[in-house]
Amino acid sequence: MIKSSVSNCPVPTEQQPLNEYEELKSSWLFRDCTLSWGEYIAKIALVWALSWLMAGPVAAASFPPHKQIAQFILSTSAGASVGLMLVLVRLSLGWSYIRDRLMSPIIFYEESGWYDGQTWTKPQELLTRDRLIVSYSIQPIIRRLQMTFAGLAVLFLAGTIVWHLV
Repeated sequence: MIKSSVSNCPVPTEQQPLNEYEELKSSWLFRDCTLSWGEYIAKIALVWALSWLMAGPVAAASFPPHKQIAQFILSTSAGASVGLMLVLVRLSLGWSYIRDRLMSPIIFYEESGWYDGQTWTKPQELLTRDRLIVSYSIQPIIRRLQMTFAGLAVLFLAGTIVWHLV
């Protein structure tokens, strides 16, 4: 954990936005967003492929692969994309939460439980540091996730067009 440069910060260490960011960045699912484009796409493709294992039997019940291969492939791909979409939504929500905590000049925290919430106003020095982290580290990740959502939408559209042509 990174120590705050302000010694009078009342926010518990694990609830300080910078420490939350460091923890999220190192967690197994969220760190995949920080990889190079090629590695990131490989991880996304792996999630999609694993989702195929669940979507395949469901699609096979409606479209037997030996009779309707095109419909089976398209419906399995769409079903697998739902699993991928859920993972992408989770990633997006996590990174957006950390972005909002870092950008906010006022931090809400709990001293010992949900019933005793407090707020603390960040000094300008910390606010500036946190906003730089958002600009240079978190915004590119959020843009990458938005591009992934857009790519997935294009693939859904292409699948819909192919479905109507088959």
